[in-house]
Amino acid sequence: MCIYCGSLERHRLLWLYLTKRTNLFDAQPKNVLHVAPEPCFEPIFRRRLGAGYLTADLLDPHVMVKMDITNIQYPDEYFDVILCSHVLEHVPDDRKAIREFWRTLKPTGWAILLVPIMAETTFEDPTIVEPKERLIAFGQEDHVRKYGRDYIDRLCEAGFTVSVTTVTDMVPDHEAALRMGLTAESGEIYYCTR
Repeated sequence: MCIYCGSLERHRLLWLYLTKRTNLFDAQPKNVLHVAPEPCFEPIFRRRLGAGYLTADLLDPHVMVKMDITNIQYPDEYFDVILCSHVLEHVPDDRKAIREFWRTLKPTGWAILLVPIMAETTFEDPTIVEPKERLIAFGQEDHVRKYGRDYIDRLCEAGFTVSVTTVTDMVPDHEAALRMGLTAESGEIYYCTR
């Protein structure tokens, strides 16, 4: 974690991707949905994206809109950009949430839907409900699954086309990546289009 901004490795990789490979900050008006906004990003995004920037969460009282991502209260093809990082592993019906992201994304839009990949194949068991049991099974007390490399299949089932980018894709020089605080533990970027 950065002692200055509080960013983790995954945040630094995402920032690098957003600034180098997307049109997020091109000064064109956009409707941007940011689910469970990270404190290291939210003030910057509010300032740079303006009136089209919307923060949402089911439990956090500091967001702009209380939202259950399995039932998004916005019309079809409303958002130009959807950002959702490390949320779906907390959602019992993640497939429904992913379909809602697809439904509300404009045909010309894009989404970045990040999860921690912790296995080869996704493991979930809805009968595991006790926090201690979830910690053992899924790696965290409030997770409901442990995602595997087949996460991409869930995104594609909803209709998304997915492009995966790794740290090495963004910063091929290993020493430069280390200087930026990026390692294989930074995760991967899942860039989704309709």
